[in-house]
Amino acid sequence: MSSLESVGLGFVDDSMTTLVDLLQHRSQHYCDKIAYEFLAGGEVVTDTLTYQQLDLQAKKLAASLQDRGLFGERVLLFYLPGLDYITAFFGCLYAGAIAVPAYPPQGLQKLSRLQAIVVNAAAKLVLTTEAIRSKFDKRLEEGSTLSNIEWLATDLELSSESSDWQQPDISSDTLAFLQYTSGSTGTPKGVMVSHRNLLHNLELIHRCFGHSSESRGVIWLPPYHDMGLIGGILQPLYGAFPVTLMPPVYFLQQPLRWLKAISRYQGTTSGGPNFAYQLCVEKAKHQDLEGLDLSSWEVAFNGAEPIRAETLKQFTETFSPYGFDPQSFYPCYGMAESTLIITGGQKSSPPIIRHWRKSALEQGTAQPIDTSCTASEISSLVSSGHSQLGHEVIIVDPEISQRCDRGTVGEIWVSGTSIAQGYWNRPQTTEQIFGACLADKMTELTEPFMRTGDLGFLDGDNELFVVGRLKDLLIIRGQNHYPHDIELTVEESHIALKTGHGAAVSVEVKGTERLIIIQEVKRTYLQRLNVVEVVDSVRRAVTQQHQISPYAIVLIKTGSLPKTSSGKVKRYACRDAFLNNRLIVVDDWAEIPTERAKFKGLQSDLDAILKTISEEPLSVTG
Repeated sequence: MSSLESVGLGFVDDSMTTLVDLLQHRSQHYCDKIAYEFLAGGEVVTDTLTYQQLDLQAKKLAASLQDRGLFGERVLLFYLPGLDYITAFFGCLYAGAIAVPAYPPQGLQKLSRLQAIVVNAAAKLVLTTEAIRSKFDKRLEEGSTLSNIEWLATDLELSSESSDWQQPDISSDTLAFLQYTSGSTGTPKGVMVSHRNLLHNLELIHRCFGHSSESRGVIWLPPYHDMGLIGGILQPLYGAFPVTLMPPVYFLQQPLRWLKAISRYQGTTSGGPNFAYQLCVEKAKHQDLEGLDLSSWEVAFNGAEPIRAETLKQFTETFSPYGFDPQSFYPCYGMAESTLIITGGQKSSPPIIRHWRKSALEQGTAQPIDTSCTASEISSLVSSGHSQLGHEVIIVDPEISQRCDRGTVGEIWVSGTSIAQGYWNRPQTTEQIFGACLADKMTELTEPFMRTGDLGFLDGDNELFVVGRLKDLLIIRGQNHYPHDIELTVEESHIALKTGHGAAVSVEVKGTERLIIIQEVKRTYLQRLNVVEVVDSVRRAVTQQHQISPYAIVLIKTGSLPKTSSGKVKRYACRDAFLNNRLIVVDDWAEIPTERAKFKGLQSDLDAILKTISEEPLSVTG
């Protein structure tokens, strides 16, 4: 790895090749400085950790792991958000064990995903709290995957002391943890992230966000997700600045708690997926904002899902009277396979929003609008910035593996130091995704590349615009359609429909791909829904703006749409639930009346529904 240049504090150098080195350095030089504070109830600090306390607690836990011979073995982290999670994560690093972040689902019906992770990772130990262990001890079936491995409650007295700890034989190339993907396009896979990957990506984030020891984070994102763990927990450690953490569930219950925490603790860096900002806008209409002060907020990062220009506009209009500077918005792009960040803009510059002809984008070309374009013909896209130091970002035709021209839509390929080592125990998939090479070998670009599975284009200024997922692309009657465009049209077509909670998918009907709309209804409209009016509004809007007619429209219960931990719609799961009658239906419509019976009574088999509140707390935005 190239030398990690100084971040302005004068002590990030080549001697620190792992996160273990980094935390020990912080403990030695900033021993009593608070690194983390936690708002257990979402509003008031209930617990804190200094760098020295974290160092000592991690060593104590690591000594217990070393006694069990877990060097190089996978250890599952099974915690609710809190400081004990952070201690457990660093305890694994200090022992040379490979951490596997996870989360305890509410109830046992969602244990299948967790058990699949345990099997794939071949985990040897579960780290958790006594409360969680006792709860699951009583309910796990004998002989199940989770009952066959050892559970260790780290909040009980450990047998080892910090003085028993031995420095592990690790290097920058040692695996630090497995980040299991959220599963927005398939089965979750364990991304292998090394210490080198982490330190490089943390340096990129530090530079992009303009962090210093005077920065202060306020983070509600879950610690088992890459944005929450790397951006919210490890980045403050890297920059030696404090961070205030709050449980995701308290944000989801009252989104404005997030903004009030920024105001109260004078946060300079905070953010999340686009839906988080949209939620705040919606809730602000009904709550008193007196006393809110967002003037300290310097970096409002926005990533992990399509960034909507309208959301940025509405958030600015709503919160600029309370000190929010729209120039603080920081659109960015990244994923677990690249550790975290891939592209970002200039901190000192406002977001770049450009307007393109929608019909041209659907044909795979970014064509600027002209005066003849009507509002329905315009697609406003927010740039995700440009590639950062150590990254090469190119656009490739995925069918022939040839580089696309500027302004041509193709798959986003990336190479660089932050790119992870592949997927744990999946050699064929690793080769397919992380070993991509251009068909034209006459290139000076660094190979191999990592295929992101995302579609996008680079404009003349090298700005990256992400337009959708390759697997989610809808091809209906030879025309390309990006599902999030259709989903936006649907949710805006009627006031009863919930923002950010719809899916546009296609199914084959008599040999032809047809459009299916699956959309949540707002909770306040469930008992007084005018179905005919809503269906007519959806059909009219989709037909007018996208020139296609829905084959079926399914209106579903609030909070039942399958989503990932970062708020992405699981369209493949939505399609599967539709085809297998596993949607919690409020009402529906089909193009052919006799086909309606196929879409009735879909409330059966509710255990198979991917209720986001029980599987992934961040997903619940209702």
